[in-house]
Amino acid sequence: MTKTLTAFFSRADENYFGGAIRYVKVGNTEIVCNIIKDMIPTDTFKIEMRNPYSPVYMTCIDQAKKDLRENVLPELTGYPQSIDEYDTIILAYPNYWGTIPMAVATFLEHYDFSGKVILPLCTNEGSGMGGSERTIAKYAPGAKLGRGLSITGSEAANSKASVRRWLSANGLV
Repeated sequence: MTKTLTAFFSRADENYFGGAIRYVKVGNTEIVCNIIKDMIPTDTFKIEMRNPYSPVYMTCIDQAKKDLRENVLPELTGYPQSIDEYDTIILAYPNYWGTIPMAVATFLEHYDFSGKVILPLCTNEGSGMGGSERTIAKYAPGAKLGRGLSITGSEAANSKASVRRWLSANGLV
């Protein structure tokens, strides 16, 4: 039997929703991860930055862009002690500048993913997976990447059917 870890980075505060910025208490990626948690047995780990980006959306995107351009791997608040017991890692994140947030790169660089399956899940407002799957492969050499799932962030709460199909296609439901 496969043991699954859902590791995710999610952003609350000001977020972009199809042309408008609004405040949310729970980020879109976390909403989808909670749906997953209700569907399958999975341990969860929230990837959190020691020094989070600004809660102001426009400032946050500038900070994220700077970290990406300068290849800064931000320090995280912590890590799971080990990922050895997991066969499958659902890796969930918002699309930041066409790829994963650099905090997710920090998480990936911390472990050896050889022989593990990584299932990428990306929330976005229309940019899809971008180049995130290539970036994951770069930071997690030796992992087998499954087919990714792109979820429109503003539709995260209504994504149950898409998530169920994706989990089923990957043998988790």
